[in-house]
Amino acid sequence: MADVEGVPKHVGETSSSTSASTSAIPKSAKGCGLWWCFKSAFDKSLRRSRRENSSGRLDQPVGQASGSGIPLQPPRLLGDTEWLGDEHITADYTLLEQELQSDNPDLAARTRFLRPAQAHLLRLTEDDHIRQDALWGIIKDENENDAANFLFLPVNDGGASGQGTHWSLLLVDRRDPEAVVAYHYDSLRGYNSAKAEQLAARLGASLQPAQMAQQRNRHDCGVFVLDATRTLVVRMAQTQRIDDELLDLDNLVAGRQALRDRLSAHAPL
Repeated sequence: MADVEGVPKHVGETSSSTSASTSAIPKSAKGCGLWWCFKSAFDKSLRRSRRENSSGRLDQPVGQASGSGIPLQPPRLLGDTEWLGDEHITADYTLLEQELQSDNPDLAARTRFLRPAQAHLLRLTEDDHIRQDALWGIIKDENENDAANFLFLPVNDGGASGQGTHWSLLLVDRRDPEAVVAYHYDSLRGYNSAKAEQLAARLGASLQPAQMAQQRNRHDCGVFVLDATRTLVVRMAQTQRIDDELLDLDNLVAGRQALRDRLSAHAPL
């Protein structure tokens, strides 16, 4: 790996979506196939996730990511330069879901915050049936209707064998089924562009690069993803339209300490 600002020299040191996901598959599932292991836990975990979204708590069963179907450790207290793993993104997305449900139930009903394992499955699986089944489990409401206008997806550059190095964000606007648009926010000069394009294509969306502030260190790409998500949600809640001004995150500031405070305040006892 080239020495690129924001990406570590030693690829294997990252706590990436794929490495966390594949290493977390239980031994009892060995031999079932990676995608089937993902899929087999989706429906149950999604149903539980919807119940948890309104509970205001993060004390889900230890080792189970809400909505992802992949066992994860509870979120660790985040260090000053620690890379974000699946568990950090899952925990903060769970908090954001709960906050949005309380503050703006209508927008919450039309918005989905995908867990890293879900985004990874949708990007990498070649099986259309598995992908469509997984996507339907995400976008449907309690009445089995397609209710998701907006999808927030954390994008990781890892492959099926793990070893990812970078996070970015995809915001998918599905309000017009004939013109689905995916806006890609990358704090490292488009490093994840190819992965974002692959994921957008899987979702039937046209990809559009979006303006985003750039990271100045090797460890805050995941923080940028979470803060970008929160900023966009706040703006969407304040206006009924999505325009260039709303989408522009050129002045975004990554708040690692604020994230650490959120995670520590809701850490399992």
